[in-house]
Amino acid sequence: MKHDSDILIAGGGLNGPVLALALARAGLFVTLVDAAPPAPASGAFDGRAYAIAAGSRRMLARLGVWERFAAQAQEMVEIKVTDGRAGEGASAWWLHFDSAEIEDGPMGHMVEDRHLRAALAAALAETEGVTLRAPDRVVAQESRAEGVSVTLGSGDVLTAGLLVGCDGRASGTAARAGIRRSGWGYDQSAVTCTVEHELPHKGIAHQFFMPGGPLAILPLTGNRSSIVWSERSARAERLVAMDDAAFLDALRPAFGNFLGEIALTGARGLFPLGLSLAERFTAPRVALVGDAAHGLHPVAGQGLNAGLRDVAALAEVLREARMRGEEIGSPLVLDRYARWRRFDTATLAATTDLTTRLFSNDNPVLRLARDAGMGAINAISPLRRAMIREAAGLTGDLPPLMR
Repeated sequence: MKHDSDILIAGGGLNGPVLALALARAGLFVTLVDAAPPAPASGAFDGRAYAIAAGSRRMLARLGVWERFAAQAQEMVEIKVTDGRAGEGASAWWLHFDSAEIEDGPMGHMVEDRHLRAALAAALAETEGVTLRAPDRVVAQESRAEGVSVTLGSGDVLTAGLLVGCDGRASGTAARAGIRRSGWGYDQSAVTCTVEHELPHKGIAHQFFMPGGPLAILPLTGNRSSIVWSERSARAERLVAMDDAAFLDALRPAFGNFLGEIALTGARGLFPLGLSLAERFTAPRVALVGDAAHGLHPVAGQGLNAGLRDVAALAEVLREARMRGEEIGSPLVLDRYARWRRFDTATLAATTDLTTRLFSNDNPVLRLARDAGMGAINAISPLRRAMIREAAGLTGDLPPLMR
């Protein structure tokens, strides 16, 4: 089969463009098929923002993306984790992570979706070896011994040595390859929004565990913070349906007054929460990345960062295969990627699932146990520093792009 490119990527989002840049850097020819048109250089703020861990920041810097939006990124220098009930204040036992305890700089940065997407679009437009087909989408695929062919919504047929699915939890790539998913819901939904506040946040992120779910207050540039408020699904739907004044009245008891007066800015969003894992990360001539392979609860803020680890690992496996003269879509090559990422992903999924179940309740016995546990971790410096490095994405078998 004469291939149109080495790799076909189905789905853009954030993982797709980063993977395309990483593969092009390794000398591979890539076609990226994205259902959305390229992001504009400057767009309106829609409320979406992401936590970029230190390890992910390293990769984006190596790919020439980070400097394009660094001025719009907000450092997270501390993380404070507390437990309690809305309106009653936090427990006396809490966790405090401080970037000063490690030598790698801030644990992470917060960046708005519009800035990250614009930076990726600009980098793709300037990168040789990447062909962008957008807006378009893959509607059919066929894997054969000599390669994979896909049919696009536009009617065009493209061929490559490997198809990578970056098309989310409802991945058509995975479904067409016969890869099933397993998982469950939490009867929780995340309400997202952004608030302006009277006092500076000083680069401190807060995670407040309440019986209905965690409230994350994540620093953005200026006196603004991104809110991810996990609540029981029925209440979350009521919160989103409220007018702004009523919503702020509901938020203030949980948010507190430590940042002074607050006001809404940007839109509110609602996202059902659950755990969803692909039973396999690969199939003949197919690999899955990001949400197509694993969908996690946002309690640890690692969803995007886990996907970027997939990207870095797959790019390294394919780079090495190309250097060795191996067929990049062969089962042996794809198995290396699956083995590299499966354990890390399963561990992260188990951790987020256990944390969600342990903290999203008002059981007095569990409350005492988790508060005592947080206090103990906070008092043991080596364990606390290990968790700081874990939150920064600096532990485990890191791909070279993240080292």
